[in-house]
Parts: sequence; C-alpha cells; structure tokens
Amino acid sequence: MTAGLKAIVLVGGFGTRLRPITYHTPKHLIPIAGKPVLYHCFDALPKAVTEINLACGYMVEEHSRYIREHPYRIPVKVITEEKPLLTGGAMLNASEGVSGEFVLMNGDVICGLDGDEMLEYHRRKKAYGTMFLVEQQDVTTYGVAGMDAEDRIEEFVEKPAPEDAPSHWINAGMSVWNADVINAVPAGTPISFEREIMPKLLTKPVYGFKSKTWWEDVGTPERVLHAQRLIFDNLPQKQRETHVHLPGAKAAMPVCVGGGCSAEGSRIGPYVTLGNGVKIGKGSIIEDSIIMDGAEIGEDSIVVRSIVGDKTIIPNRSRIEGKCIAREPERY
Repeated sequence: MTAGLKAIVLVGGFGTRLRPITYHTPKHLIPIAGKPVLYHCFDALPKAVTEINLACGYMVEEHSRYIREHPYRIPVKVITEEKPLLTGGAMLNASEGVSGEFVLMNGDVICGLDGDEMLEYHRRKKAYGTMFLVEQQDVTTYGVAGMDAEDRIEEFVEKPAPEDAPSHWINAGMSVWNADVINAVPAGTPISFEREIMPKLLTKPVYGFKSKTWWEDVGTPERVLHAQRLIFDNLPQKQRETHVHLPGAKAAMPVCVGGGCSAEGSRIGPYVTLGNGVKIGKGSIIEDSIIMDGAEIGEDSIVVRSIVGDKTIIPNRSRIEGKCIAREPERY
C-alpha cells in the first residue's frame, strides 16, 4: 500500500502580497533557516511518499532550476500549468501517475505536522479524504470545517464571515485523498477545490485530522517572518547553536548563514537567515529578517523585521523596518 504514494504540491500562486520580492523569486523559494519554504513543506509529507508532482504555474523555470541544482531527497517532477487553473484544476493537471491514494499539499505551508501520523489516521478511519486542520481564532481568510463527534467533516465553508463559521478548525493545507477525487474535476477548467469540489465530497467519509502543532502559511511578509521564528524555535538546540559562521561579527542566535557571507563588524540576529554570498557592512544591525542571496547591506545600516531580495543593494546608513525590499524588476 505504501509503494508509489505520490504527493501533488500546489505552487501556482503569484505571491502578490510579497512583491517586490516575488518579481524575482517565487515565494516558495524564499530561504528560511538554510532551505526554501518549499523544502520545509516537503519535510512534512509522509515518509511513504516516493515522488512529488509539483503543480507550477508561475516562474516555472526558477522552480525547475532550483530543484535541478538542489535535488530533494525524493524525486520532484515539475508539471507546468499553462494557464491559471485554480487549486482543483491544478490538482488534475498534476495528477500524472496518481493511483489508489495521494497527498495534496499547498506549497506555502510551514508546520510541525508528522505526516506519517496523518496517513496512519486516514487509513485507520478507512477515509475517502482526510484534511490536516489547525485551530485559529480568526478564520475569515481560511477554509473552515464543521465536524461531528467522530471528526467526520459535515460542512466546509471557504472564508466565512465570523458568524457563519462552523468551527475554529481551518484547512491547514495538506490532505490525503482517494484517487477517485480526481474524477470530480472537469478537465482544463479553472476550478477551486475548496469552494467547488470539497463541499460535494462530504457525502463520503471525509475526516479532519486535528492538530495542535505549530503552523503558518507564508502569504505575507509578516507570516514569512513568523514562519522563520517558528522554524528556528522548533529546531533541535544543537542545530540552533551551530548554524552560524561569521568571523568578526557578533551573532545573537538563532541565525543561519549561507556560504560566502561576510559581516565583519556587524551585529546579526536573533532570527536571521542570510543567503549565499551576502555582504553586511561594518556597524550594521540585522534582526528578525531574511537577507537573500547576493544582497549587500551598506555600513551603519539597520534592517529589522524585513525581507531583502536577492542581489539587492542597500546603501550605507539605511534604516529598513517592516519592509520587503528588492532590486528593480528587469524591463523587456
């Protein structure tokens, strides 16, 4: 039963709320603590997954290149979405080789889920579908599940008004399904899995896997930085203490540093990711931020609660606080 289990991971979004970073880098490839958001997502998949189909509709070549140059531990096949198909259409488009059961996942979810436990729960329940759920007080931007006493989902409402929400348990971006669900999606048609397909499946045994684990989706700069804090805080203590090599800099852990960085005379951390080849000028302070590959921060600058895009140059004596900063997009 475990042989050949596939995962479909959806990375079709444009990342508009993370612009201007996402003019150059898809949000799924923003680095956090030494690897991109996407690979943190993959880490939550059940170990039974032997191949990932990546449903990709934006910056396909950037995703493909990263996966070629930094292979994940299991094969990842990038499947292009020629036009926006929404979550249901993207799932169908990337369903090549799926049989029996499969895992469906959003590629922007950071969490501490044990995917093995969820898969075991799904099989023990003999479920048609099982959704990973976490509890949130404000549910208005999420899909919300209403369940019976056995956690069978009886109602699913996408982005409800507070008074219409059937619970505080939201769709946390991973689910396990019988492959028959793919037949419910009309071919070549943009269709939302959450709004248009999911409610029609509830005549079948679909269950909620309720979890108290840490969780975030990385749709906004604030959420990306919160996800970074969660990842660092949940690393084993030994890893938190050994992720930095910055001669001549003062580092307040946790900090993760890529190759070829220089930061002599600066102060870095806590909660900072530096990509490869980052240069930090003397007298600068970087806190609670992500500085991406090849960026340069001038001397006597302060960067706090911010994301600085790849190859971006910040002048001397700048103060960047609560911002996304990136180089100008190329003009064609």
